[in-house]
Amino acid sequence: MSDDTAGSATAERGLKGATEALASFDESDAGAIRRVQAFLHQFPTSIPFIVLLLGVAIFSVAAPDKFFAPFNFSLVLQQVTIIAVLGVAQTLIILTAGIDLSVGAIMILCSVVMGRTAVVYGVPVLIAFPLGLLCGLACGIVNGLIVTMLRLPPFIVTLGTWSIFGALNVWYSRSETIRQQDMEAAAPFLQWTGTIFKPYDFFSKTLGLDWIFLKGWVLTYGSLVMLILAFIIWYVLNRTAFGRHIYATGDDPDAARLAGINTKRTLIAVYGLAGFICAIAAWVLIGRIGGVSPQAGQTANLDSITAVVIGGTSLFGGRGSIVGTLIGALIVGIFRNGLALSGLELLWQDFAVGVLIIVAVTIDQWIRRISA
Repeated sequence: MSDDTAGSATAERGLKGATEALASFDESDAGAIRRVQAFLHQFPTSIPFIVLLLGVAIFSVAAPDKFFAPFNFSLVLQQVTIIAVLGVAQTLIILTAGIDLSVGAIMILCSVVMGRTAVVYGVPVLIAFPLGLLCGLACGIVNGLIVTMLRLPPFIVTLGTWSIFGALNVWYSRSETIRQQDMEAAAPFLQWTGTIFKPYDFFSKTLGLDWIFLKGWVLTYGSLVMLILAFIIWYVLNRTAFGRHIYATGDDPDAARLAGINTKRTLIAVYGLAGFICAIAAWVLIGRIGGVSPQAGQTANLDSITAVVIGGTSLFGGRGSIVGTLIGALIVGIFRNGLALSGLELLWQDFAVGVLIIVAVTIDQWIRRISA
C-alpha cells in the first residue's frame, strides 16, 4: 500500500471517528433537552415556581429591609387575592382551549347586584347575596351556551358578552357608587371578606403555638376564601371524573368525544362554574374596597389571563394547574411590589409583566414543539 493510500485511509477513519463522536454528542445533548422537556411537561408549575424564587431573591437584594417586612408580604397577598380568584375561573376556561374576556365584567356586575339589591332596594342580604351568585352562574352559562350551540370562538363570544355585561352593569348601577358606610349599615356580611385578622394571634391564643415568624402578618378573610376555593377546584380537577373530562376536552376534543365524553355539556358546566367563581370574586372585591363601585376592576380581565399564562397553563388547552395560577398571581404581585420598592416607575412594572408573559408563552410553545 502506498503512503498516499495509507494516509487517505487514516484520514477517513479519523473523519469517521470525529463524525461518530459529534453524533454521539448531539444525541446526548438532544437527550438532555428531551429530559428537560419531559420534566417541564410533567411538572408545569416548576418554571413559575423557579421564577417566583428568583424574583424573591432579586428584590431581597434590591430592597432587603422593606421587601422582607411581614406587612409588605401581607400587602402583596391581599393585592393578588382578587386576581387569584379570577385566575382560578380563567384557568378552567383556558384548560378547555378557550379564553374568557368577560370575567372582570361578570365580577363587577355581580358586586353591583349584591350591593345595590341589599343597600338601595333593602332586600335582606340572605337573598341579595345568593342573587349575586346566581347572576355569575347565569352569565357563565350564557357564555357556554353561545360557545357550544353556535360554535363560535370563545374569544369572540366573551368579547361580545364583555360589552353586554358591562352595559348591564351601567344600567343596573346607574353609575352610582355605594359608600362603605352605607354598606356597613345595611349589609355588613358583604364586607366580611375584607375583615383583617392576625395569624400569630390565632395560633398563639387558640392553639398555644408561639410561631414568631408570623408576627406582623396581617391577612383578610378574602385570602382564606381564595385558598379554600383554590383547594376545592384543585380537588375537582385532579380527583374527579369531571376534572379529567376538562383536561381531555382541552387536549383533544375529537378524541374526548370518541371516548364518550359529552364535550358540549362539559364546556357549559365549565363556563357556568367559572361565572360562579367570578361571583365569589365579587364578594371578595366588595370586602377589599369596602363598598361597591361600577368602575372597579377595570384591568381584571387581562390580569387574570396574565396570572394563568405566567403560571404555566397552556393557552392551547389540556395542560396546567390551579397551583400554577396561584404562583403566577404571586409572581405578578411580587414583581410589581419589588419594582415599586426599588424606586422604579409604574411603566417599568408593566414592562416587566409584559416580558414575563412573552417568556411564559415562548416556553409553552417550546415544550409543545419538542414533544411533538
